[in-house]
Amino acid sequence: MPRPPLQLPGLFREIVSTVVFVVAVTVLFDLAIPRSLVDGHSMEPTFYGDDRLVVSRIHYLLGSPERGDILVFNSLVPRESERGIMLIKRVVGLPGERVELRDQQIYIDGEPLSETYIKEACGIMRCADQIWLLGDDEYFMMGDNRNNSRDSRRFGAVPLSKIVGQVVLRYWPLASIEMIPN
Repeated sequence: MPRPPLQLPGLFREIVSTVVFVVAVTVLFDLAIPRSLVDGHSMEPTFYGDDRLVVSRIHYLLGSPERGDILVFNSLVPRESERGIMLIKRVVGLPGERVELRDQQIYIDGEPLSETYIKEACGIMRCADQIWLLGDDEYFMMGDNRNNSRDSRRFGAVPLSKIVGQVVLRYWPLASIEMIPN
């Protein structure tokens, strides 16, 4: 018995429906769980250039960033060429705290901050003594590679309104897939 011929209008409709569905799911996924690409060396040794990350917007709907969280946020640099760029840094100071750099050591409200994740000790030229008093919705952000990071030491505290979300997963390179703890 011969097979019935394909109905081209039905096949075309099925292909178009499938393509529209895939595009819609991709767009919704990107809105809810954006992806980010690491560009540069400021977060070494935690992340390296070309690492690909998943960022959760949901983490801060019910809570607030905590010290040690790795966040993606919109750049605060006023230069036109850098508007719209997202940065990735670690939360060092929380709202209402006093962040101090003294003798290349970070102090939070007068207490030294223990940091096991940094690449190397901060050089005297990169970590000059300075004090920042954080407002009610401001976070002090720093890269893990302190000697090669443009962070809150340069552009100041980051308001909560500029935070996109928390990094939760590295999915590329494949050999480095992992959930990211805070």
